[in-house]
Amino acid sequence: MNLTARDLWLFAGMGLVLAMVGMFQSWQLAITILNMSLISAIMALGVNMQWGYAGLFNVGVMGFTAVGGLAVVLIAQPPVPEAWAAGGFGILLGLMLGVSTILAAIIVYKRMQPGRLRGLAIFAVLLGGYLITAQVFGPAKQAVQAVNPASEGYLGGANLPVILAWPVGAVFAAGIAWVIGKISLGLRADYLAIATLGISEIVIAVMKHERWLARGVNNVTGIDRPVPRPVDLQPQQWVQSLADTLGWSLSQTANVISGLGYSILFLIVLIILMWLAERALNSPWGRMMRAIRDNEISARAMGKDVTRRHLNIFVLGSAVCGLAGAMMVSMDGQLTPGSYEPLRYTFLIWVMVIVGGSGNNWGSVLGAFVIWFLWVQVEPAGRWFMDVITSGMAVDSELRQHLLGSAAYMRLLTMGIALLLMLRFAPRGLIPER
Repeated sequence: MNLTARDLWLFAGMGLVLAMVGMFQSWQLAITILNMSLISAIMALGVNMQWGYAGLFNVGVMGFTAVGGLAVVLIAQPPVPEAWAAGGFGILLGLMLGVSTILAAIIVYKRMQPGRLRGLAIFAVLLGGYLITAQVFGPAKQAVQAVNPASEGYLGGANLPVILAWPVGAVFAAGIAWVIGKISLGLRADYLAIATLGISEIVIAVMKHERWLARGVNNVTGIDRPVPRPVDLQPQQWVQSLADTLGWSLSQTANVISGLGYSILFLIVLIILMWLAERALNSPWGRMMRAIRDNEISARAMGKDVTRRHLNIFVLGSAVCGLAGAMMVSMDGQLTPGSYEPLRYTFLIWVMVIVGGSGNNWGSVLGAFVIWFLWVQVEPAGRWFMDVITSGMAVDSELRQHLLGSAAYMRLLTMGIALLLMLRFAPRGLIPER
């Protein structure tokens, strides 16, 4: 899909705004906004594949993002030998028993005739499997979580390069999406929305409470990063020389260089994904997906396997979200399950897709930059605005205290107003689908 002159001007304007943030605020803040915008653009691209290509309503973006982040811990963190010795193999055996129980229940369901006897047999298999699994898994989990709980208390990971966690995160998210899709796709659209929302909350709950997996709410910190840390860059002679040349502090220079390293990596990933997404969208496969989206009944009448195609695109879009989640955790250097909230990791991504232009990959990218910039800058701007309009009021004025206390909500108010304005004046987005 070719960009028009108007589209190029929109991207150029966004670049100019980021440059102004660097000149008038700080370049470190500008690079941070750039990096999070690139990650958000990848998430928005995944959601746009599902909604813009096929009309699938996925409200569980948060769960797929969190699974991608979990992959970073399981791949990049070093293993904890004491935890493995205490109960690691018991946990593995318990997980295998749990999976075997589910498979046995599926076999019983498929091979027995419908009726009360089949229901009782499935119940007996599930109950027996649960009791056996609990006897093995429970003590092993307690033993692992008791190993140095202040700093460890989990099994750790494979101690592999963190960059390998990015595709693994995509695979993990794709696997969960496949399970959800096999259950929900082919039914009414609201079933998919309910399933994705429920599974998303289950994923977060498991990450919070199963401390043997990734320390739960205690968080995993000190994760290896694909780019040198600022503290490691500061002793470098060339960094010190660059700081003297620019007139910046050494810490600011190191932070900017480290941030630019992430920007390059994230930009490479985004370019590759955009190239693949554009080729797919403009291929016969992409035209078929849009035909299914626009008229599913006609597509079925022409012999298209709609359910299978929906499953393909649902898995693909979820994998992209998982990839973005792994990239974000590797940049932060920590996994904090408590920070995953639907407002940030589902609603905001949907706003990016809608504002940018559903069905247009370039629009999703632009929407991610615009919305994330507003998300970051509106709160301090709202605080400044409240200070200005209350400057003439008495210090003990209740109205003044109320307005100053409401400044934090300017971010949510602005997102809502931006969405309403776009739906009213540009319902197809900044760069609409052509």
